[in-house]
Amino acid sequence: MDRWHYLLVLAACLLITLPLEFLGTGVYRRPVRTARAVLPVAAVFVVWDALAIGADVWTYNPRYISGIHLFGVMPLEELLFFIVIPLCGLLTFTAVDNLLHKGRRLWSQRREVRT
Repeated sequence: MDRWHYLLVLAACLLITLPLEFLGTGVYRRPVRTARAVLPVAAVFVVWDALAIGADVWTYNPRYISGIHLFGVMPLEELLFFIVIPLCGLLTFTAVDNLLHKGRRLWSQRREVRT
């Protein structure tokens, strides 16, 4: 069970933030926009991470990863990290932005009614 910890944490992050899709303008409903936001940054960090792992700057405890490695060095979980965490961040940002926008609009409407 230990070897699935990293994947389970990533899955939990996605599951916990999934309801935010319905509070925001849509992250999963706009796949091209999402890919344009996530993939360039993920690519830079994947290369940087692969170089650091290859140079033994850091390692991963094999007890907590699946054992699937990309490019011969990077754990699958690490690649997924660079996709999942930005997705969760985008979901959070769009939901909060949308809720704040709605709140400002309601506040503005209430002020207009009072005057």
